[in-house]
Amino acid sequence: MNNILIICQKELKSYFVSPIAYGLMAFFALISGYFFYIATGYFVQGSMQAAMMGRQMPMSINEQILRPVLMNLSVVGLFLIPMITMRLFAQEKFTGTIELLLTSPVKDLEIIIGKWLGALIMYGTIIIVGLLSTLFVFIYGKPDWKPVLVGILGLLLQGGCLLALGTFISNTTKSQIVAGVATFGVCLMLWILDWISFEQTTFSKIIAYLSVVTHFEPFAKGVIDSKDVIFYLSMIVFGLFLTSRSMESLRWRS
Repeated sequence: MNNILIICQKELKSYFVSPIAYGLMAFFALISGYFFYIATGYFVQGSMQAAMMGRQMPMSINEQILRPVLMNLSVVGLFLIPMITMRLFAQEKFTGTIELLLTSPVKDLEIIIGKWLGALIMYGTIIIVGLLSTLFVFIYGKPDWKPVLVGILGLLLQGGCLLALGTFISNTTKSQIVAGVATFGVCLMLWILDWISFEQTTFSKIIAYLSVVTHFEPFAKGVIDSKDVIFYLSMIVFGLFLTSRSMESLRWRS
């Protein structure tokens, strides 16, 4: 456990000694603020129109502001994750420091989990910074905070799933650009798989089930479904398992 924390700390330091972390946080905060501004604008406009027409329309801050923001941020994460994972192992291979890792008294699984955990903490930090704009809703309104926490949990699980796959891809090449492009391609594929759900066939249902967006929708609504949690955890284990097999293959070839 101590080795995992040391590697995790090393990865976090490597993010913050470069402009990567600050650039991603600024970008995510800007995009999140824009989504929040648009959602709030529609909410206020709808409230004013209902008041002018003398109607009492049920206006939910959670449903009409926070939920759309969380759904949009889950999509933006598809673009950020490749930037986080592309350097995990690819940079080690490019600089030659991977040899030090392979010959160190640290288990492959400890290296993999440490790097993945560092990337997950980095992603979680970006999410928290991006959601700071939503604090205005809690200051001036009275939304239910529990669905928001559930939504953040969903973002972390979805991010952890894609980060695990990105970790594996980064371990298969020494080019950060190749790792980033390939990871983005996989993230995009797992996002658009949901589009086939209009076909009511067994095959289309199986394909749609593999979409990460499908499993995030309940979290955005504030609902924790065990099948969605199991899906994300299974994908995390699958991605880390592939990485461990890739590390084992690298040891045999070196």
